[in-house]
Amino acid sequence: MGLAKNQTITTTENAATWTGKSRGTVTGFKIFVFFIRKFGIRAAYALMHLPIPYFCLAVRNNAKALHYFYTKRLGYSWLKSCVSIYKNYYVFGQSLVDKIAIPIGKGDAYSYEFDGEEHITEMLQKEEGGILISAHVGNFELAQHFFKKRNFDAAISIVITDQDHEDIKEYLGQFTKRDHVNFIVVKEDMSHIFEISAAIAQNRIVCISGDRFLNKTKTLEAELLGKKAKFPIGPFQIATRMQVPVLFVYVMREPKKHYHLYARKVKVERRDAQDLLNKFAAHLELVVKKYPLQWFNFYDFWGKGL
Repeated sequence: MGLAKNQTITTTENAATWTGKSRGTVTGFKIFVFFIRKFGIRAAYALMHLPIPYFCLAVRNNAKALHYFYTKRLGYSWLKSCVSIYKNYYVFGQSLVDKIAIPIGKGDAYSYEFDGEEHITEMLQKEEGGILISAHVGNFELAQHFFKKRNFDAAISIVITDQDHEDIKEYLGQFTKRDHVNFIVVKEDMSHIFEISAAIAQNRIVCISGDRFLNKTKTLEAELLGKKAKFPIGPFQIATRMQVPVLFVYVMREPKKHYHLYARKVKVERRDAQDLLNKFAAHLELVVKKYPLQWFNFYDFWGKGL
């Protein structure tokens, strides 16, 4: 694909990688759907306090990863880190509730703020496609609702991993219909790369995550919060090879059921994936510092062997 001289590509195997699966059971999701429908969104939020002690005490690897994030990368004290871990889990739980509540008809309870949407509009008007790069901070899965409100959804494809438990996906599928947004599922044989290329060729906008990778994925390194971390090379190689506009996009949760979509334009150097990654990591750092409780990478992101 063409590499800049300062790029060092590695293939990560048996290291600190995301497993590709989320925790949870069908029973748990049924309980939350019941509470949302019968008692409202706030009741479902309150219910999220119940499983937090389990995750803090029993799922030690996740808690250790968050503790490292808050103490070593953000410089929090031990006590502030512990409080932040609890709050992090709670905000994540609220995001899960929102992700269910909106498609089952509770969307009017939320407000939305579009910050930089003119860049997306400009992409669509040029009819040459584009790439939106996001991360697992905030609640980017709700971006599809932002896109639908502005009638962007017909021209946007979202790249997703599809590794969650089949029984959970089947249950949630009846609520979270995916018929108004095109989805490209990441596959082990890498055939999704061809789907992304085809979408761009059709002048579509492709949304893709730039911060997670599975085992044996080719990676690049960039500094994030003062420490080198590995990122998947794919999104950045594709974005610098396609010669289309690129935006960094995040959907962040604010108080009182308010969501804020950020879209920021970035200058792309042709075939220089490392340069684009460096810019992404710098922008991601700004977002993380502003929303420290919405860092939702619950694993050894910096590869410290926790």
